[in-house]
Amino acid sequence: MSEHDDNLPEQSTGSSVVDLTQGHVEGTGQLPERFDNPGLPPHVHRHGDDDEAAAKRSERQVAALFMMSMLATVLFAVAYFAIDKNDVITLPIIGRANALHAALGVTLGLSLLGIGLGAVHWAKTLMSDEEIAEERHQLRSDDETRQGAVDVVMEGGESAQVRRRPLIVYTLGGALGLFAVPLGLQLVGSLGPLPKNDLSTSLWSTRLGQKDGKGGRKRRLMRDPENTAIRLSDVTMGSVFHVLPEGINDTEHPLNEKVKASVLLVRLDEAKIKSQRQRDWGVDGVVAYSKICTHVGCPVGLYEQQTHHLLCPCHQSTFDMTDDCKVIFGPAKRPLPQLKISVDTDGYLVADQGFVEPVGPSFWERG
Repeated sequence: MSEHDDNLPEQSTGSSVVDLTQGHVEGTGQLPERFDNPGLPPHVHRHGDDDEAAAKRSERQVAALFMMSMLATVLFAVAYFAIDKNDVITLPIIGRANALHAALGVTLGLSLLGIGLGAVHWAKTLMSDEEIAEERHQLRSDDETRQGAVDVVMEGGESAQVRRRPLIVYTLGGALGLFAVPLGLQLVGSLGPLPKNDLSTSLWSTRLGQKDGKGGRKRRLMRDPENTAIRLSDVTMGSVFHVLPEGINDTEHPLNEKVKASVLLVRLDEAKIKSQRQRDWGVDGVVAYSKICTHVGCPVGLYEQQTHHLLCPCHQSTFDMTDDCKVIFGPAKRPLPQLKISVDTDGYLVADQGFVEPVGPSFWERG
């Protein structure tokens, strides 16, 4: 043996545990036949197993936790409507925080905590805690064994004392049922006001300076972003103008208005215009169409001057400007809406009326 081997410690090679930190180990050529069965610790009875009064006390505790959850859920709904979204409070460690967010977080947490603690306490104090071990068996048991498994499940239901503890069943059902309220309340309540006809109208549908839907004058077509008015003589052959309605920056929500009112203004050779309505709604070959693609609402970004095609770069929808902006390629299903225009007494282009259909992609009301 080498010097290294002479220094190896003596150890038992018959053991099933080999210490790999002590160098090489020479075995005897035999392995233990099987591991010793460690067995299970003796079953410890709980108070509720032998004392019905203790079991009743545990039942009331579980029910109290479920009722705490129900109360917290109700307080969540109350806080959602009663606390102003701009109120601020000061919390320890955290500091200043939104009062509504804090109230909703605490009540929702308590609601879920009550259900969780109640379920754990129920399992630990009232449900059966007998430990059972069985040998491995084939994956597919015979019919008798499978029926036995069903019986075990049913027996487990009995051991949970569901029938004997109706108070727990009722309070658990109430807690779980009410717990769905915060989720639905946030989903429905956070959707905001209904859009009404907001999706179907744009600023082009109103007149500048009108009151109560009366008076005012037609809105001029303004260059974007210069915000300068456009004369008919400014639109030469081959020109393309990005257009917004006059006065859009003075509205309450100008960005929302721009999404619906963005327009492309182009001059075409009238002899090439195929649609009579398109010719009538324009002026001397100058036509205006919505800039918002009817597929998913991307801004149309390319204009091919020779073919007079408009291309949306998002999904390659292509529109023919000489034929009322009908779709000739791509996933869009509707033409771009046309804006009816004319010329005012000062020679500026104005909108006679709004779009006759909603701009942009489809929504459920349009089908």
